[in-house]
Amino acid sequence: MSRLQVLAAQPRLALGALVTLLLAAGAVVGSGADFTASSANPSNTFAAGTLSILNEKEGASVLTASNMRPGDPAQVGTVDIQNTGSLSGTFTLDRGTVTNTDTSNPLAAKLNVVVTDCGVWTNASTANPCGDGDDVQKYSGTLAAMGSTGLGSFAGGAKHRYRFAVSLDSTATNAYQGDSATAEFDFNAA
Repeated sequence: MSRLQVLAAQPRLALGALVTLLLAAGAVVGSGADFTASSANPSNTFAAGTLSILNEKEGASVLTASNMRPGDPAQVGTVDIQNTGSLSGTFTLDRGTVTNTDTSNPLAAKLNVVVTDCGVWTNASTANPCGDGDDVQKYSGTLAAMGSTGLGSFAGGAKHRYRFAVSLDSTATNAYQGDSATAEFDFNAA
């Protein structure tokens, strides 16, 4: 009698042999020597940076030019603008709404404006002087035509001095006598 015949004749013996085979197969599969390791970096912290502007003359005018005569030298005012944030930002100067006392002969069309970046401050207490040869002209044209002017990128903490020069164009006629114009200048960063 062959082994298969013996197992077929005795079902309990066949069942016992099958269980033994299954246990042996499980022991072979489950006894693999696997190595494992792990490493962790806990408490990772993330924070957003800041972008903010300090305007030395916030809420006040950069300059008030009065008694202007056609062709006279420009009247000048300065303002210091600082990126007080931790991030660099692209700064712009935007001219807000202009108001003219005479709408038929708007004075803003005859006011020549030159905006100059006098440079980055060398430290917290020393301004880069205007007119020292490293100035960069940012805008030159009439007050009426002025829109948004790119000032460039400011690093976090960088501070610039800007000079505004305004003159009455030599072509202004008697029609402009006694007229006035006002405008807001807005510094923005993105």
